Amino acid sequence: MPFRDLRDRLADVRARIDDAIKRGGHGQAVTIVAVTKTYGPEAPQAAWDAGLRDVGENKVQEALAKIPKVDAPLRWHLIGHLQRNKIKQIDPFQLVHSMDSPRLADALASHGAERGRPVEVLMQVNVSGEETKGGYQPSMIEQEAGRLAGVDGLLVRGVMTMAPFDADPDRLRTVFGGARRCAEILRSAGHPAAELSMGMSGDYEVAVEEGATMVRLGTVLFGARSA
Repeated sequence: MPFRDLRDRLADVRARIDDAIKRGGHGQAVTIVAVTKTYGPEAPQAAWDAGLRDVGENKVQEALAKIPKVDAPLRWHLIGHLQRNKIKQIDPFQLVHSMDSPRLADALASHGAERGRPVEVLMQVNVSGEETKGGYQPSMIEQEAGRLAGVDGLLVRGVMTMAPFDADPDRLRTVFGGARRCAEILRSAGHPAAELSMGMSGDYEVAVEEGATMVRLGTVLFGARSA
């Protein structure tokens, strides 16, 4: 049986999240998005069997090949970069975490209007300012929040961000706190931006302390990837 220690790993993660919620004082509920990229379909199946209901994939094509092989009504999240030529293939995903530019926002809105159901998205914000990361700059959020308010075909549920690898706790708090403020701007503009997707296997406890409502966890649940 693959991932036979997943239940124990998950119990530990949930305990750590509960402690982080208490330390942070935000009182939020936290959804664990099990990141199953590069693993076979046995990983999302194991996630379901362990009690998880949300899984995340980085690539559209990898997810589309995997989804039919999983016998579980999981909620699928697209957490990686989305190319505009793949937009018509995103319908199996409940939430797109990586709306990272005005051009992509417009294309997603057009697709949502065409299919008659808004695309639910998170606005990816590059709070850290790293050139290797995509996303909106925080200075763009207020203008873009206003521009997208009331746009048919798009439902902005919140913000996603990534912190620098191996950042120290103070730097993590700066990045995650900045994302939280971006979500507040979205809410002020009328968006139902309750979600904060931030925190991965190495920094999720600090992210939860800073208000994360979704954490994207892979190796801490499934172990080291082979690819």
